[in-house]
Amino acid sequence: MLARWWRGLRARREDEALARRAIPDDLWKRTLVRYPFLRRHDAAAEAELRRLSSLFLDRKEFAAAGGLRLTDAIVVAIAAQAVLPVLRLGLARYDGFVGIVVHPDAVNARRSVADDDGVVHEYDEALAGEAVDGGPVMLSWRDVYSAGREGAYNVVIHEFAHVLDYAGLIPEQGLAVLDDEYERFCARVDGGEVNEEDTLLDPYGAVAPQEFFAVASEAFFVLPRELQAAHPALYALLATCYRQDPATEMPPPRRRD
Repeated sequence: MLARWWRGLRARREDEALARRAIPDDLWKRTLVRYPFLRRHDAAAEAELRRLSSLFLDRKEFAAAGGLRLTDAIVVAIAAQAVLPVLRLGLARYDGFVGIVVHPDAVNARRSVADDDGVVHEYDEALAGEAVDGGPVMLSWRDVYSAGREGAYNVVIHEFAHVLDYAGLIPEQGLAVLDDEYERFCARVDGGEVNEEDTLLDPYGAVAPQEFFAVASEAFFVLPRELQAAHPALYALLATCYRQDPATEMPPPRRRD
């Protein structure tokens, strides 16, 4: 009886949230046109993506910085891309943070690192996005808007892959696959075989296994057929982690005359 009451209460709360954060039809259609990798063959999957996007908007707090004016188009674009990785995992995966800060462009952050001799070196790093443990998540709107235009690059998926934490997402037997893919990728980067212009996976992925997972997740959702062809074992691992198969679930790209 208590479980039934709780399910009913949760359903009512979700219905109220969906009503508060309903996404207008025309805005949703424009979002799918602008970011075609969000589209799905299955109407039910696409409807679930829209539902989760509304719930995400209701649970998270957006803030603008650097003079940016938040619009419905901006927050819906971010929400839809953010929930794509958890389409079949559930929004509870994102319960550990609330805030999302959106800047108009990349942000310069002051960094410091100590070398082997203990000397501290300071430098500036341009950040298109950053996920801090416990939040907030920072995003550059210029980079969010460019998703799907520059190969597999997608700052939203990248940062939310960090939020998910690959160590808690990949089954133990899959870690060996990721390690092998990462080591081979690093060897190619070190050998000069990989650069940003002609590779599916961003060379930045060689920085650390966590970054490789985030970079691979970008390709998995944005250019899944290409990733499956170039890195079948990596694609299969991510399909298991995310419980999705975008190479078959996404409609083929529309031909341009």
